[in-house]
Amino acid sequence: MKKLLLILMYLFLQFEPGSKVKAVETTRPYSYEILKQDISKIHHTYKEVEVKGIGKTHFGRTIYAIKLGQGKRSIVLIGAHHGREWMTTMLLMKKLEGYAIAFKDQTNFGSRSTDILNDVSIWFIPMLNPDGVTIQQNTLNKFPYDHQKHLLSMNEGLDNFERWKANGLGVDLNRQYPAGWKELKQQPDSPSYQFFKGRKPLEAEEVRVLTQFIREINPEIAVAYHSSGEEVFWKYQNGKYLHRDKHIAKKVSKLTGYKLGKPPKHATGGGFTDWFITYYQRPALTIEISPLVGETSPPLSFFETEWERNKYVGLTLAEEAKNLKKAKISR
Repeated sequence: MKKLLLILMYLFLQFEPGSKVKAVETTRPYSYEILKQDISKIHHTYKEVEVKGIGKTHFGRTIYAIKLGQGKRSIVLIGAHHGREWMTTMLLMKKLEGYAIAFKDQTNFGSRSTDILNDVSIWFIPMLNPDGVTIQQNTLNKFPYDHQKHLLSMNEGLDNFERWKANGLGVDLNRQYPAGWKELKQQPDSPSYQFFKGRKPLEAEEVRVLTQFIREINPEIAVAYHSSGEEVFWKYQNGKYLHRDKHIAKKVSKLTGYKLGKPPKHATGGGFTDWFITYYQRPALTIEISPLVGETSPPLSFFETEWERNKYVGLTLAEEAKNLKKAKISR
């Protein structure tokens, strides 16, 4: 009986609102199933957190958006456009939980105040491509048997899917946005584990869902986290806002220690940040975490270093979003 009471007390403390028991673990690959569990725990613990299912993939997995903060203005942080980039999901979920703890208790997160969340909310979309992540983690048994054969064909016959980048239908989500899409080479010319841009922009359900949601929340700044390369990309037809956007990118570059990207003058688009910059004329960053690792996911041993580099990025960009508001008022 005493043992049972101790177990019940542990469970109560783990899920009681205000509990400091952390949900997000960083010692194992971060799967879609773990994501769902962690979102449920965090949502239960922190009333400051709002969770929405903004759509589903072709194979029925929910794409989640999580809001933290009271501000009417917002920024958005997106992870795992690509299957092999699930470490970006882990990064965003740890960031969400850490910020939520500090915001609830009205304490600092490390050396930073979370007061900015009263003015600017942060939307987290931690895993845009749960089908791709599930494939990359070699759990093909979670897909219909007939489709498993198609996946094997798209992976060039290899039964190890660690290099998988596309969604569940073999479309590269970050080559699907209607900004420079036509200029992208159609190589390969059919669904594949990577680089297939689709037959038309916004063909992939995940991209349609995301662009519709972005129009709904109308964020001031957008970030797409990717891996790997330790680089911050920010420039794509920024026009008269070039200096404003470079200023913000330089701040993030200095904060993370990642180099500031220098794309070619006539860079082709198709990516999320390309679309956001041209459609909204607001700052957007592609942040590549981790040293280069080739066609695979970064090893877990890299995570703590990447966390230390990125843990303040959300709060920093929320401050920048507030500054953008001030700049508009002053003009």
